[in-house]
Amino acid sequence: MKIGLYFGTFNPIHVGHMIIANHLAEYSDLDQIWMVVTPHNPHKEKRTLLDDYQRLHMVHLATEDYPKIKPSDIEFKLPQPNYTVNTLVHLQEKFPTYEFSLIMGEDNLNSLHKWKNYEYILEHHAIYVYPRIADGEGLPELIQQAQVSKIKAPVVEISSTAIREGIANKKNVRPLLPEKVWHYLDQNLFYR
Repeated sequence: MKIGLYFGTFNPIHVGHMIIANHLAEYSDLDQIWMVVTPHNPHKEKRTLLDDYQRLHMVHLATEDYPKIKPSDIEFKLPQPNYTVNTLVHLQEKFPTYEFSLIMGEDNLNSLHKWKNYEYILEHHAIYVYPRIADGEGLPELIQQAQVSKIKAPVVEISSTAIREGIANKKNVRPLLPEKVWHYLDQNLFYR
C-alpha cells in the first residue's frame, strides 16, 4: 500500500489542503493520503495553535466524505517537537509493508535542506511536490532528485494564518473552509 503523508498543523484545515489531498488521491499512484496533524512543528510557535484534538476533529470533519483521505494522529504519541524523520522511522516500524511518501509544497522543498536528517528522508522516501508561489530560492538540485516528483496540481494560495486573522477581524472566510469545519469553528467561537 502506498501512503502519501500530508503533514500540517491544520490550524484550521481549509479547502486548499483538501484540493491538494484530493488531487493526489485521484491523480497519483498513491492508494491513500494521510493528513498527519502535527502537534508542534519545530518551525512554528505553539501559542497560536488550537488544541491538538480540536484540530484533529476538524480534519475528521473535512475528510469524512473522502474514502482515500484519512486523518492521522500518529505524531500525538511521539516526542515533541515533531521531526518528520522520526515520524517516518516510527511509521515504517509500525507498518513495515507500507510505502510512505511525503507530500509538500515547493516552498517546503526549498527549505528541506534545513530539516533534521533530510538526506535520510530523500534516500528512503518519495516526495510529491505540489506547486506554490514560493518565497526565496531553495536548492535546485533537490527538484532533480529521482525520488522527487513535481505534480501538476492546482496552485492554491490559501493560508490558515489569513483565515485566523480574517475570523478575528469578523470577515466572512466561510468559502475558504470545508462546510463542516466552518460550522465547528463558528459554533465554538474559535480564533475570535
